[in-house]
Amino acid sequence: MSKEDDFDFLLGDESTGTEATSKTSTGWFKRKKKGILTETKDKADAPEGLWSKCPSCKHTCTISDLKENLYVCSNCGYHHRIGSEEYFAILFDQEEEFIELFAGIVSKDYLNFVDLKPYGKRLEETYSKTEIHDSITVAHGKVNQHDLVVACMDFEFIGGSLGSVMGEKISRACDYCLEKKIPFMIINKSGGARMMESAFSLMQLAKTSAKLSLLADAKVPYISLCTDPTFGGTTASFAMLGDIICGEPAALIGFAGPRVIKETIKRDLPEGFQRSEFLLEHGFLDFIVPRKELKEMMTSLLVLFKN
Repeated sequence: MSKEDDFDFLLGDESTGTEATSKTSTGWFKRKKKGILTETKDKADAPEGLWSKCPSCKHTCTISDLKENLYVCSNCGYHHRIGSEEYFAILFDQEEEFIELFAGIVSKDYLNFVDLKPYGKRLEETYSKTEIHDSITVAHGKVNQHDLVVACMDFEFIGGSLGSVMGEKISRACDYCLEKKIPFMIINKSGGARMMESAFSLMQLAKTSAKLSLLADAKVPYISLCTDPTFGGTTASFAMLGDIICGEPAALIGFAGPRVIKETIKRDLPEGFQRSEFLLEHGFLDFIVPRKELKEMMTSLLVLFKN
C-alpha cells in the first residue's frame, strides 16, 4: 500500500479526523486509514538519566555526549558541577590506577547536634545515598606520568561542607606529600563550614593552614583549583593559600554569597560579581582554566615545579 493510500498530505485535520473543505485548512495532512494511533509518551514514562539540560542556555543533550565533553555544555561552555570521581577520571592517566587515601575516616556526631533532623541521622542518609566517604576524597595518581596527590570535594555530601573529616584528610595528605615530596592539589567545591560540627569545623581552618605552611617551607608545590561554588571557610583558608590559585570559567568564588552581601549593603553588585573572571581581573586568581585544558595545564605546572 502506498503512502498516498494512508495519508492525504494536502488536506485534512489529523486531530479531528475530518476531511478539510479547502486547502487553507490549518491541518496540512489527514490520516485516511482509521485505527492507527500516534501516542506521545508523558515525561514521567520516559527513561530517566538519558538527557541533560544546561542550566545556563537550556541546551539539551544526552548524558553520554555531556560526559564525552567533560561535562561542559557544547553550546555555551557552561561547566556543570561534577564530583571527585569525574575529576579523577579527567586528571589521572587512564592506563594507571590511582590510589584513594584515608578512605576509612568518617564523620561522627560529637555534639548530638539537631536542626531539622539529628546530624547522625543526616550522615546515615547521606552515606546511603552516595558511595563517597565524606565531603572530600583524596587520591594519589599520575598526570601524564607525573605524580600528584589530589583532594577533591563532593558537593553532594552535605554541600561539600568543611568538617573535621575534611580537615583531617587534608592534614594527612600534606604529611603524605611531605614524606614523598609529591605536589598537592585541592579541588574546591564547598558551601562553607559544616555548622553541625560547630567549633570542630572552624578549627579546621587553622589546622589546614598550618599544614599547608609546612608544604611551603619544604618547597612542595600546592595548587588550588576553585570550582563552582567555593565559599565560606574554604575560601577563608586553604582555597586561597595555593602557590597557584586558579578557577574554572564562571565559577562563583567568595566568602559570603552575593545575595547575602547585596541584602547587607543594600546596593546592587557589579556585573559578574564573585565570578572567576571578576576575581581574575581583581588579582585573586592566577588564571582561569577550562576543564578541557585542565590536565595539560596541570602537566605544565608539574613540569615547571620539577625544574
